[in-house]
Amino acid sequence: MHHDDRPRRSVLYMPGSNPRALAKGRDVPADGLIFDLEDAVSPDAKTAARGHIEAALTDRKAYGRREIIVRTNGLDSQWGRDDLLAMARAGADAILLPKVESTAMIDAALAVLDEAGAPAGLPIWCMMETPRGILHVEEIADHQAVSCLVLGTSDLTKDMRSLHTATRLPMLPSLGLCLLAARAAGIAVLDGVHLDLADLEGHAASCRQGRELGFDGKTLIHPKQIEAANIAFAPGSKEIAWSKRIIEAWEAATAEGKGVVLVDGRLIENLHIAEARRLLALSAAIGELNA
Repeated sequence: MHHDDRPRRSVLYMPGSNPRALAKGRDVPADGLIFDLEDAVSPDAKTAARGHIEAALTDRKAYGRREIIVRTNGLDSQWGRDDLLAMARAGADAILLPKVESTAMIDAALAVLDEAGAPAGLPIWCMMETPRGILHVEEIADHQAVSCLVLGTSDLTKDMRSLHTATRLPMLPSLGLCLLAARAAGIAVLDGVHLDLADLEGHAASCRQGRELGFDGKTLIHPKQIEAANIAFAPGSKEIAWSKRIIEAWEAATAEGKGVVLVDGRLIENLHIAEARRLLALSAAIGELNA
């Protein structure tokens, strides 16, 4: 239960094999960066990519307050173990494991990280991108080391034999299960990527849908996708104004001993106040991130 409420509106994948791309991450307005050793890196570049990521992380301060996560290859691949050994003490904020399907897979990765002297409590993020993984998401989210679930909707769509549609109806059961598991466990959950880079309007719509469903943010494959995610997953000015109003009304009513609070004819309850305070805290955290 260690969900921190840091903003994760926009989390950008960056290929570990491209030092120039990694360096560019210092200037992009994303809340987080995933330095990738897996899908974005060809087999002949995997070993070099580890070195590039280690080098980028030696100058951690250059990335400011951005959260940096490293996605390793799976332990069932020839690179997974060496990835974990190399990244254990490299200075990442979290390790993202691909294609997680069981808590046993998490424990196996933790054993390697531990062997390599990883800092205690290094958070584990899990890619939810296979049918079996989705079916086991509750136990995965409840694992004490896991602090975030990341939807891998491209792999999942392929495995499900679904189609990519604008409304993403084929994905909704999987998205819903992951959201339920993350919220039950008190951890973060990020939506999958929008693959069509030319379709910025579709991407923005997908961001809004993700926000409506309850995601904390969206994973991205290009810097030009950042702005729409930052807008969609930040509390809007109307939301903030409303939150402030109902908190004031609630506090005033409580002080007077009134049991029922109405604002503009709407009944305001304790749960609305808790959510209003969360939105204001998130908004303040986003402000700090951009300071």
